[in-house]
Amino acid sequence: MPYSHIGVRQGAAQQSLAQALAALNAEFKLPDGFAPDVLAEVDAVIAGHSLPAPDLTALPFITIDPADSQDLDQAMHLARNDDGYVVHYAIADVPSFVPAGGPLDAETRRRGQTIYTPGQRIPLHPLPLSEGAASLFADDARSAYVWEIQLAADGSQRRCSVRRATVRSIAKLGYDQAQRMYDAGDAPAEYADTLALLAEIGTKRIELERARGGASLNVPAQEVEFVDGRYVLEFRPNLPIEDWNAQVSLLTGMAAAQVMIKGKVGILRTMPAPHEEAVAAYRAQTVALGKPWAPDMAYGEYLRTLNTHDPKDLALMHAATALFRGAGYTPFNGEVPELVLQAAVAAPYAHTTAPLRRLVDRFVLAICASLCANEDVPGWAIASLEELPEIMATSNQLAGRVDKAAIDTVEAALLSHYVGGEFDAVVLAGPKQNGHNSKASARSTIQISVPAVTGYCDGALEPGTVVRVKLVKADIATRTVAFVPATAAPTASQ
Repeated sequence: MPYSHIGVRQGAAQQSLAQALAALNAEFKLPDGFAPDVLAEVDAVIAGHSLPAPDLTALPFITIDPADSQDLDQAMHLARNDDGYVVHYAIADVPSFVPAGGPLDAETRRRGQTIYTPGQRIPLHPLPLSEGAASLFADDARSAYVWEIQLAADGSQRRCSVRRATVRSIAKLGYDQAQRMYDAGDAPAEYADTLALLAEIGTKRIELERARGGASLNVPAQEVEFVDGRYVLEFRPNLPIEDWNAQVSLLTGMAAAQVMIKGKVGILRTMPAPHEEAVAAYRAQTVALGKPWAPDMAYGEYLRTLNTHDPKDLALMHAATALFRGAGYTPFNGEVPELVLQAAVAAPYAHTTAPLRRLVDRFVLAICASLCANEDVPGWAIASLEELPEIMATSNQLAGRVDKAAIDTVEAALLSHYVGGEFDAVVLAGPKQNGHNSKASARSTIQISVPAVTGYCDGALEPGTVVRVKLVKADIATRTVAFVPATAAPTASQ
């Protein structure tokens, strides 16, 4: 089975897991709640908040998110328009709830983004705001930044604008629910057209992404969840509706970048093209594994040919992360920077669709709305441009470390009952890719399928091969999992 869904057994291992996960907050110095002055300011702002005059509540917006999400950043309404489409994409109006220079503003700058751990999240904003007054809940009138993006018949953008307006979502859909409705064709009439057009527009945007050379690493997501009183870990591929939904968000981020570049002020999410040395090394690896990357094929298109069910393809997808490095934030004011491209997107791009969970989006929304209205950009937004890259880089690094530690901890717990056992494993990367060049420290990255765990195995193993490994350590407290090559030969089926 390519993906697994394995629960941690009841007993000592689960107790140790709970203790180890709880200790992450202290280890990484994650915030514990919000200070009284922050909460008081939030209460006051919510009490005095008023909805903007433009009224778009007649448009039947919907939200599509993970089923348990309460911090709903985006709502959409899609329609045909002459020979093309019109996308209305509403984004939570966080700027109107965060007074510049106040306690909440300062606290969100300290946090940078929402941090997720299994069964818990450390929110960027207090819950009365992020899961209350600013969240785009169904049936509630909400203030939002509403992007209106006109598309041609092929899905390409014709023009765009954004403004504050009052909206009302009519349905809160989870990904599975929305996919089932689309597949069955039984969505309620009020938003059946939006679901149908999401598939149509999303598919066309994916084709445009291919044409411009954009790339996506569709490695199955490794997720940790708390289900029915236990932690589970699984690798899960995206549903089609998630990819279509992501394309609308990507479209909006590209539109925001265009608005700021035209206005010569803003902050872009940038990433340089892969270095020639990295490309050459990756090309050599594709040849070695029998899946050569043709010289005339864009690397995004090549990645789409890989199949995660094939061991060699999975190893190549893992190795492709070397081509997706160097992403950052590039601020500018008065002069457009030399680097405006996000290489994986293959276009200029900005973060603008998740202001409840990511700090920088709040500033992008305010800047874009001012530029579209031909108004002066707020001084608080301009004054913050230079410090935002460091804030976001620091919070991204913290989020990555916490996420890795949480997954490593759960993996150790999942395997704690199998020490001494043997598994068939796919070699994802050899010692050089892992940074271990000496024989004494040589370790290879492997993945076993049941449970779906990635870890290190002693020795210089060949990427893309299937090997037999023995689990020699699975320590929950230190989140350590260690394998060694097994003496037994691989099974005949391999």
